[in-house]
Amino acid sequence: MSNPLVIFDCDGTLVDSQHSICTAMVRAFEAVKLPPPGRMDILSVVGLSLPHAVARLLPDADGAFHDHVSDHYKSAFHAMRGEGAVSEPLYDGIAELIAALDKQGWLLGVATGKSDRGLNLCLTHHGIIDRFVTLQTADRHPSKPHPSMIAQAMADAGAIPETTVMIGDTSFDIEMAVNAGVRGIGVAWGYHPPEILRESGAVAVAETSDELARYIGLTR
Repeated sequence: MSNPLVIFDCDGTLVDSQHSICTAMVRAFEAVKLPPPGRMDILSVVGLSLPHAVARLLPDADGAFHDHVSDHYKSAFHAMRGEGAVSEPLYDGIAELIAALDKQGWLLGVATGKSDRGLNLCLTHHGIIDRFVTLQTADRHPSKPHPSMIAQAMADAGAIPETTVMIGDTSFDIEMAVNAGVRGIGVAWGYHPPEILRESGAVAVAETSDELARYIGLTR
């Protein structure tokens, strides 16, 4: 018997960090004297590892410049934390869902484009970090939709594809699930439209945390 595993994306799935992400990206572009992208353009790349996200926003620039802008983004986010200006609230019902899954014996993980530090700070702030048995970040893996994060999460948890589900709000999350051979469930409260999630291979798209619990298979 393998362990049932639920892997969550973070930004746009567990927490609504769009204001902080957009502010940091605008500051990064301003630091390199470029007009910042629009809010929807920034949100469209959330979930990718940072250099890959910047590359989508600046397709004509080279890799070294993508890394340069990424460094400014990290500096901006760090400065915002120091200012107390980072906002990453949990979405409605998420804390309760995580507690219920944990209580019923589901193993929990995270696969995110965040850094190790950023993810740890976020989950610690909300008092839920101890619920997770595996935390996979952009610091140690190729960018989504490569399946590396899910493969390592399953290895950590002793899970197999048939007993694993990936929860995310972007096409990158769902494509990663498809690439890893696991069930992908979308959430409608994040940064990509539900129709895009379905086109990417989501078996379902939840409108609420209660609906998500039913799709996962949680009994209440």
